[in-house]
Amino acid sequence: MSAYRLQQLKGHILPENKITAIAGSASPLTTHVLNTAMGIPGSNMALSLYRQDPSTNAWSLITAGTTNEDGRCPGLITKQIFTSGVYKICFDTAQYWESIGETCFYPYVEIAFTIKDPGQKYHVPLLLSRFSYSTYRGS
Repeated sequence: MSAYRLQQLKGHILPENKITAIAGSASPLTTHVLNTAMGIPGSNMALSLYRQDPSTNAWSLITAGTTNEDGRCPGLITKQIFTSGVYKICFDTAQYWESIGETCFYPYVEIAFTIKDPGQKYHVPLLLSRFSYSTYRGS
């Protein structure tokens, strides 16, 4: 992992890409991290949202933030900039497990997915334990 990438995952990125709660604004894309090993939300986990440029396949950072005490990260993206394309959410799982005094096998999790209809709502949950993870398209 590059030093720049690690800084992004740890939240040391430019302020214009930091998630800020927008009152009354509903993000068309949501996520929820659940620590299934302990039966609790995955709170205080750093994450970043990227969109892939179809012409270069390069990833562009859209925003970054941290899950709240319920394991959610509201305000990931606005309806205005949510377009068709390939996206990924990168979760800093090593930092999360370290923060609760544990180690893990997967230091980060990247979930890539395709958005064909940006008019729909999309939910991308992460079910996590120290040695495994899974995801699905939620509602």
